[in-house]
Amino acid sequence: MDWLERTAKLRQWTRSGTRAPHKPLLLLYALGRFQHDADGALAYTAVEEDLQRLLTEFGPPHRTSPAYPFHHLVSDGVWEVRTDRGPGSPGSGVRDLRETGAAGRLAPDLRADLRRDPSLLGRMARLLLDLHFPPSLHDDLCEAVGLEPELTETARASTVRGQRDRRMRERVLTAYEYRCAFCGYDGRIGTVPVGLEAAHVRWWAFDGPDDVDNGVCLCSLHHKLFDKGVLGVGDGHRILVSQRFVGHSPAAHAHVTALAGRPLLGPQPGAPSVADWHRAWHFAQVFKGSPRSAAVQGSTGPR
Repeated sequence: MDWLERTAKLRQWTRSGTRAPHKPLLLLYALGRFQHDADGALAYTAVEEDLQRLLTEFGPPHRTSPAYPFHHLVSDGVWEVRTDRGPGSPGSGVRDLRETGAAGRLAPDLRADLRRDPSLLGRMARLLLDLHFPPSLHDDLCEAVGLEPELTETARASTVRGQRDRRMRERVLTAYEYRCAFCGYDGRIGTVPVGLEAAHVRWWAFDGPDDVDNGVCLCSLHHKLFDKGVLGVGDGHRILVSQRFVGHSPAAHAHVTALAGRPLLGPQPGAPSVADWHRAWHFAQVFKGSPRSAAVQGSTGPR
């Protein structure tokens, strides 16, 4: 059984780059639980809150139910569900899953192969991370699902898209003159920049190209907030800040909420700005909620 192939081909609802990481998140969660309790089943009522939290933090902007992947992952051959009535899922309805005592776990053949080959778990997890999420979120995701990051780092798998273009970082940082486009941070140790990263606007996992017009130079903090949907880029290449972000300290105001409406710093003349279609994808698939208003705010999002 080629479990990596099955992992790479999870059936998901897709249309025009729409994110639907429901099944990958549940499978990552199940792998994390298997790592600590290989024989335990996951009662829906016991894990529903955990799964909802994962979907809220790492899923698409619109609200969705953990009942959907709990039921539908069965069709991919990596997951099974039993209820008080016997084997088989009662459906994707929350009430049905709760009232029938539904419990799921990895498919028997997969559990057996994971026991025979412990490295398989890390390879599956790495493939899920690379195919569905940007690198800035990998450690957070591993922690959230209880996976040991070391396992995934030692099991790097090549994805169906191949390797990223390592030259992108240098091209993007050069275009933005080695400073964060949101806050202007430009720290160095000697001649080496520190804490500056090339962020994909449209995620590489969702066909985002390794091109300068799909990149922006950000400090580590703002890169993480950008990939979490707290920050975005709107019309006129002005910074968007989500209304869902809450921070009362002077630091939170200075580093996040005060950015609302400010224009991006860069790129330098002659370098391409973020393409409209890439920032539109980010606004639709990553940015959380509605943008905060600001005195110099332009419109509320890409058109």
